[in-house]
Amino acid sequence: MERLGRILDACAELLDEVGYDRLSTRAVAQRAEVAIGTVYRFFGNKRAMADALAARNLERYAERVTRRLTGIGRGDWPGAMDAVLDEYLAMKRTAPGFTLVDFGNQIPLGSPGADPNLRVAGRLTELLRPHLGLLPDASLRRAVLVAVESADALVRLAFRMDADGDPEIIEETRLLLRAYLAGVLD
Repeated sequence: MERLGRILDACAELLDEVGYDRLSTRAVAQRAEVAIGTVYRFFGNKRAMADALAARNLERYAERVTRRLTGIGRGDWPGAMDAVLDEYLAMKRTAPGFTLVDFGNQIPLGSPGADPNLRVAGRLTELLRPHLGLLPDASLRRAVLVAVESADALVRLAFRMDADGDPEIIEETRLLLRAYLAGVLD
């Protein structure tokens, strides 16, 4: 597990430094200080490495959101929504490789039918449903997916406008999410 973590850390760092096109398994092995065979034991190619990094990002994001939800009152959906958005922004600003890979939607990853936002929305629905005291239903899953898709597009715009995320666009994103979710969760 320790070597796998080092390989993914090296992959993330190199994505920031050289981008996906210039990323190589050899460079990852050198950065992680492992033999190239060790990289190939875990991953067949750089796409598989990026897929694994995206999966790890989603798990780390879920852990961060879960920690934040413990400090937010049960049923406080605006607070929960802020935690979800704030943790995404924090990872966007600080997690190596996240700008290119995040949860897999910046570069073509995985199977052609895979949709990273469906995975993110599913995971968030799992986390938010019990916190908000809601029963599982299709309307909640749909609402979370619409919120994730909307926020994803607007956050990408915010980071295209400003390297740290344009604060005004981020605030507009927050307002849009609250207005939309109020109709679903109130």
